[in-house]
Amino acid sequence: MTQYREILRLHSQGISQRNIALSCACSRNTVSKIIERANELGIAWPLGMELTDGELRGRLFAEPVQSSGRKQPDYAYIHKEMAKSGVTLSLLWNEYCEQCRSSQEIPLMYSQFCYHYQQYTLKSNATMRIQRKPGEQIEVD
Repeated sequence: MTQYREILRLHSQGISQRNIALSCACSRNTVSKIIERANELGIAWPLGMELTDGELRGRLFAEPVQSSGRKQPDYAYIHKEMAKSGVTLSLLWNEYCEQCRSSQEIPLMYSQFCYHYQQYTLKSNATMRIQRKPGEQIEVD
């Protein structure tokens, strides 16, 4: 991980960017970008002690939030419906599309619908995976 605090500290002491890069084990371009961005934002070395590297990175290189004009489905509802017999993601996507059309909103495409649902299940699914070789252990319920 890039040491933003250390780069700004060394730069304030007048150390060259090449030596800073060697000291922090990062590229000269990285050091240059961090120093340039800090100068643009008016961030100078005596930083507050409560400011961590992660927060400093967030200030220096804040990623712009891209909002899509598409309506996000209710993944909790979809997950509950998927537990029922005979329900597929395709059926739920068609239902979602109909809801979006009736409310004049833009739905997600099927591939994005499936991808976001998969990401939801990975975050919310509490399962325990037991790593072992086949035939090493037998468990009977």
